[in-house]
Parts: sequence; C-alpha cells; structure tokens
Amino acid sequence: MSVKSASSAFALGLLASGLALRPVLAATPTASFGVSAIVQATCLVSASALTFGSYEGAVVNATSMVSVDCTNSTPYSVGLSAGPTNGSTTATREMTGASSALWGYGLISNSQGIVSRRQTANADPLVKGDNNSAQILSVHDQLSVWQHILAGEHPDTMTVTVTY
Repeated sequence: MSVKSASSAFALGLLASGLALRPVLAATPTASFGVSAIVQATCLVSASALTFGSYEGAVVNATSMVSVDCTNSTPYSVGLSAGPTNGSTTATREMTGASSALWGYGLISNSQGIVSRRQTANADPLVKGDNNSAQILSVHDQLSVWQHILAGEHPDTMTVTVTY
C-alpha cells in the first residue's frame, strides 16, 4: 500500500469514527426560587343606625350592631366617640334638635357587659379581639323617661374607632 493510500485510508477511518453514532445523554436542568408574601394587618368596621323611633315619654331602648373584621390574629380594640355635641361624653350623650335643644340619652350595659358607661374612644375599649372572622358587637342606648323635648328630628353621630 502506498503512503498516499494509507493516509487516505487513515483519514477515512478518522472521519468514519467521528461520524459513528454515540449515545445521547439526556439532561434535565432545574432551578429553585424563593416564595414569600407579606400579610398587612387590616381591620374593617361597619355599624347599623341606632334609631329610637317615636318618643312618647316612656323609656326607649335601641341597639346598633357594630361589625369588626380584622386580619387573622390581629389584636384590636374598639371604642366609641363622645359625639359632636358640647358636653357629651361617651356614656352620657346628647342629640341636638330644633332651636338647638338637647335631648339626653346614654349607653347601657347589655347582658354580656360589653358596653359600660365608662367607655371613651381611647380608653376602656369595648372589646379586644384576636379572631379570624367578623365579630358583631351590640351598642345599647336608652332614652330616659319623660324628657320635655321639642317636636322634630334630633340627630347625633357616634363614631366607632378600631385601633390595631
């Protein structure tokens, strides 16, 4: 065999060995990533109107339902304002009526003692919560007997404050 044919045969053999089938290795690359979330403490509050209706001189009781719904395990407290009438307190309130006449009413305790005559917006709260569902609170008020009041509508505003 000549050198030229030997080198051609060698080159052909090299080429053939490079083209030979080789097993393909499968690869499955992976990656990991962190997952996180921040849950902000929040509270929602709503209240129904407290309506005494018509007053005829007898004691009249009325109740407002206050709903407080806070993020699970968020501690909170609920307080009531004294209202906009000068001289009112949370427990001894006054509605202003015709000719600026004042009509007194006050908070009364319910059977669970949730509402007391000592409550203010920032001290002695109605309730402290630590639950995961809306809590319904009752606010009971009473018009006392035989107040001499001018005819007409007598409005007031009570503000519920949730501190968390």
